[in-house]
Amino acid sequence: MLLLTTLTGFGFGLLVWVGFLAALALVPPSLFFVPMAVVVALGFSAAGLMASTLHLGHPERAWRAFSQWRSSWLSREGVAAMATYPPAVLFAASWWWFGPDMIVTRILGLAAAVMGLVTVGCTAMIYASLKPIRQWHNRHTAPDYLIYAVFSGAVLMVALWAAWFGLPWELAVGALICALAAAGAKLAYWRFIDRQKPLVTLASATGLAALGNVRPLDRPHFTENYILREMGFQTARKHAAKLRHIALVLAFFCPALLIVVAALGTVPVIATILAALLALAGLLVERWLFFAEATHVSTIYYGR
Repeated sequence: MLLLTTLTGFGFGLLVWVGFLAALALVPPSLFFVPMAVVVALGFSAAGLMASTLHLGHPERAWRAFSQWRSSWLSREGVAAMATYPPAVLFAASWWWFGPDMIVTRILGLAAAVMGLVTVGCTAMIYASLKPIRQWHNRHTAPDYLIYAVFSGAVLMVALWAAWFGLPWELAVGALICALAAAGAKLAYWRFIDRQKPLVTLASATGLAALGNVRPLDRPHFTENYILREMGFQTARKHAAKLRHIALVLAFFCPALLIVVAALGTVPVIATILAALLALAGLLVERWLFFAEATHVSTIYYGR
């Protein structure tokens, strides 16, 4: 899930930028740029989606996830992702064959961008809909995923744009705003979960609060199980403050600084590529923390 949420954010985020800018006729009429950008976007997205199957106990059964779209956000994510590919591919083909000024090209670009956002939204809701995990089931999770995807796409976009056309200040300012917005959203999220009260305590869960302090006589299990493997990252929480600083600097502040450097004309191609690489590394740390800091209510029975 770490690679899924990070790589698809970059891929679909880039598709959002390319599609919307093309729909607004803001992309220079280069024959190869948009098809190349779409290939990069779909490559990142496909890599993330393929990586998600590694998390399954039986990857060969992944196709069954598509059947539960009426009730499962995971299934809706898969359906939305697959539905994004046709308009994206047709958008690139239309740009190539008919050019950027054709109305069909702009409509397909807009459709690809909207479907990219829808897919990221479905991914976000997989976690935001899980009520037993307070760090996920809150008002920050879904919008934050969309903000990080737009930011991820922005740093990829400026890197590609700088290599192809040079970096205009308008695009640099847009990417800089995205970086600062993403950093602000992350800080607000951390402040919220740090101040949020636990959903339940051992006393309230057992109904024994009136009897005073409640503690288990024995552990529920004497060996590690799924809950402890997936929701019991004690080491990560011990170093959470340090990892948060690393994530902020790598994912948001360094890319923002490098985008400013590139906009001023100092090695723009190298600076923007480095910004994209640092954003990828930082968002991997941020996303790992997102999973590592999550606590399922059932961990109260393990003294967590």
